Amino acid sequence: MTPQQRTASAGLVLAASTLVGIAIHESYTDTTVIPVPGDVPTMGFGTTTHADGTPLKPGERTTPPRALVDLLRDASKFEKAVKRCAPVPMYPYEFSSMVSISYNIGEYAFCHSTMVKKLLVYDYKGACEAILLWDKVKGRVVRGLTVRRQDEYKECIGPQAQGVPA
Repeated sequence: MTPQQRTASAGLVLAASTLVGIAIHESYTDTTVIPVPGDVPTMGFGTTTHADGTPLKPGERTTPPRALVDLLRDASKFEKAVKRCAPVPMYPYEFSSMVSISYNIGEYAFCHSTMVKKLLVYDYKGACEAILLWDKVKGRVVRGLTVRRQDEYKECIGPQAQGVPA
């Protein structure tokens, strides 16, 4: 078996497994909530805006089917952000982890992050390691974010680095 090659970012696509991973990490809520103090209203699987880009307001509600549609719409937006900000070849698992973290931290934060700086100089290991830096809110470590970042890091480094046969 030949080693897998990194794929040009333009050729990478959002995988169903990425959507499932985001949904699991974000959890589902049918009403807007503030996930952590100081955050913006969120509902469904981490959605913060309506389709037209307007922010959610406290008290708004959703349904599981609508939340899934919103998840796909939002994840597609972050898929494009990863391609635009880090237009380098990646393995699908690297790309998936970058879409997941960008979904959670936002496009601006992702595009200006150490992860992107490392990717742009082809430091894939360093980019994956930089994921672990994003486990804080206002300087305080949040256990749920630590767990999520560890999962994203493991995904980013790939199965071979984890000792799993290809």
